[in-house]
Amino acid sequence: MLTATTDIVSTIFADTIAAHQRFAAKGLPDIASAAEAISRATSRGHKVLAFGNGGSAADAQHLVGELVGRFEAERRALPAVALTPDSSVVTAIANDYGYEYVFTRQIEALGCAGDVAFGISTSGRSRNVEAALAAAKARGMVTIALTGRDGGRMGADADVHLNVAEMSTARVQEVHRTILHAMCSLIERGLEQE
Repeated sequence: MLTATTDIVSTIFADTIAAHQRFAAKGLPDIASAAEAISRATSRGHKVLAFGNGGSAADAQHLVGELVGRFEAERRALPAVALTPDSSVVTAIANDYGYEYVFTRQIEALGCAGDVAFGISTSGRSRNVEAALAAAKARGMVTIALTGRDGGRMGADADVHLNVAEMSTARVQEVHRTILHAMCSLIERGLEQE
């Protein structure tokens, strides 16, 4: 029994490593572009608005925590807000307008030209994330899409597209977390040089 269990776990680790290697083979310039967009915006007094559903909501909150708090280095706090944790706002919008608008209404309320809208979707097909990125672009915001699978329309329409072209939701989310950490590292290194 133990051998079968360790074989399963070994396969999961091998698949995760392979997914990271596939992304790294072509996606590293996109990480640099996303980090540069966030650095440029925050250095000019703009903010990051991050959002997604489920595990992607957790990733949006994680990113914001790293930007507002710190990742690995002591530095100034960066302005960032997750659009997911306020249950009163999210449920009021969902109730009054529909779940598709839970992020769009917040973009309309909080987003300004020059801000960054950071949408996360493991499928690339989350309608509410796609709609919010479109609303952000219409407001003159910089749009970054962190997606899985083929990235869908939201990836194609974003200013910066970070795509983990895997079919497994778990593998996509694992690589997404590494991408977020790599971005935060680049952002902090840039701040050290200011």
